[in-house]
Amino acid sequence: MSGGLRLDEIVARLGGELHGDGSLLVSQVGSLLSAGEGQIAFLVSPKYREQLQRTRATAVIVPPQFAEDTALSRIVHPNPYAYYARVVALLNPAVHGPRGVHPSAVVNSPLPASARVGANAVVGEGVTIGENVILYPGCVVGDHVSIGDDSLLYANVVVYPNCIVGKRAIIHAGAIIGADGFGFARDGAHWIKIPQIGRVRIGDDVEIGANTSIDRGALDDTVIGDGVKLDNQIQVAHNVQVGENTAMAGCVGIAGSARIGRRCTIGGAGMISGHLEIVDDVHVSAGSLVAKSISRAGAYTGFFPIATHQEWLHNAAQIRRLAKLAERVAELEKSLETMGKKS
Repeated sequence: MSGGLRLDEIVARLGGELHGDGSLLVSQVGSLLSAGEGQIAFLVSPKYREQLQRTRATAVIVPPQFAEDTALSRIVHPNPYAYYARVVALLNPAVHGPRGVHPSAVVNSPLPASARVGANAVVGEGVTIGENVILYPGCVVGDHVSIGDDSLLYANVVVYPNCIVGKRAIIHAGAIIGADGFGFARDGAHWIKIPQIGRVRIGDDVEIGANTSIDRGALDDTVIGDGVKLDNQIQVAHNVQVGENTAMAGCVGIAGSARIGRRCTIGGAGMISGHLEIVDDVHVSAGSLVAKSISRAGAYTGFFPIATHQEWLHNAAQIRRLAKLAERVAELEKSLETMGKKS
């Protein structure tokens, strides 16, 4: 943003409590260590408290418990990380070019005057496009798709026919919405493809990362709830349902017909088996395999700590012996029980 914003202007727009000189101008956000003159930094964790004394930022965003730890002008807010996110957006407004349709785009459905359609994009027949929708170059929107107001599709996003994208969606480059699910029926030595006749339904305020794939349902729809955030290179298989405000890090894989609750988090490369259910407020650690349903909220981890290769081989050998050990313990318990009855 040219010229930046005064601190009192930021507080007027975003709230918070201003301590110090509200006339100070900031034009960008930086970390406590890297920020310089004209920048605003933020403190989230107590472990970075010492950096607050060394920062060269013009101003800082701090939680109430650290409000008196600096003489710098500061904005005090109970959630400084969320406040920082809003300040970044305020100081760095997106620029998407002029409204209208590029001459090389192919558009077969009526568009509102507020829409932007980039070069070589394709919009099929019977498509409903909301106000202020932006389609970057190379996007393909299939027949009878619906895209809600203020949604943004970056370059080369493909939305297959009949799928629904809600309002204020952000879909990053290369994402595929509505490809066929992996559905095949075995017939002797051969596979018969099962036509996937469901859709993908994406709610409002959803963000989908680059090269993420969300498959259409086999019969019922694949559903992504309001406020869901999906990182890059995630695979969501057919008939999956993801509850509101759930977030998943990169390379997560979700097999078909899994149901994931609201406000869950799945760490990077987490794997979710098919046909299971995860309740609300479950947090799965990175790299974990969820192979059965989770019926209670909480944090779950499903991997073995890293070790040297030789240690890993030793541990794996011990694990393989556990089943036999359990059988022997069960036999001993039965023997002790029998001896107790005889005595």
